[in-house]
Amino acid sequence: MTQIRTIGIVGAGAMGNGIAQVFAQSGFTVRLVDVAQPMLDRARATIETSLGKFVAKGKMTAEARDAALGRISTSVTVDDLAGADFVIEAIVENREAKRAIFATLDAVAPADAILASNTSSISITELGAATKRPERVVGMHFFNPVPIMALVELIRGQSTADETMKTAFALCERIGKTAVEAADYPGFIANRILVPMINEAAFAVMEGIGTPEAIDTVMKLGMNHPMGPLTLADFVGLDVCVAILDVLYDGLGDPKYRCCPLLRRMVAAGHYGRKTGKGFYTY
Repeated sequence: MTQIRTIGIVGAGAMGNGIAQVFAQSGFTVRLVDVAQPMLDRARATIETSLGKFVAKGKMTAEARDAALGRISTSVTVDDLAGADFVIEAIVENREAKRAIFATLDAVAPADAILASNTSSISITELGAATKRPERVVGMHFFNPVPIMALVELIRGQSTADETMKTAFALCERIGKTAVEAADYPGFIANRILVPMINEAAFAVMEGIGTPEAIDTVMKLGMNHPMGPLTLADFVGLDVCVAILDVLYDGLGDPKYRCCPLLRRMVAAGHYGRKTGKGFYTY
């Protein structure tokens, strides 16, 4: 099994900085890459705040926090991932953008390095086909907030080798996550089930069946969900929900995956949820 010591991460947004944090906490050397230094500075500040909360709650020592932060380096060039053993892509949920970065990583990363994608819906087979090492490409879908959520979906592409899957499972265990294997179909397991529910909730708002507050209350108190689907949609990002629905609709061709017009209209208006301050709720 491949020995993993250095983790490369491309994309310093909410998912990327969360992934960087959990690996650094678990003793890995982490190289976090994004296109501009301000994004990296925000990511480091977010990680510092998150680790500070663990210290305040007595879940880790100040020394462990400082050690974790010391294991994270940042860069604005993917060339600095040349020595990484395992690279995780966590950029925008867009097929073309991901294929482009995988082709670049294939040229930069060591020949025996594994390339993983944090995609929540896009085909791992397609991403692997953008490289000369499809057997060493795997889906590794973390959940937000990464330092708290225990699950990782591992997706096997058409060419993903057994050894690659074994290494990914072992890596999840080392960082304290529970891994579940999913087949390479649009949306995998989590979003194949979750996002259509969010979409149906949006249709219920559009058709006047209930307010966002009423719909979320029904799902929380009637179905014992910890968070209503529209609150969750705002947390995930309405733009991300639309992107996933488009992948489901394009990949499966079933009208039941057609994106709710209200959801698409909100995204067109720049109402993405929490990250823009306005979605189904105002923040």
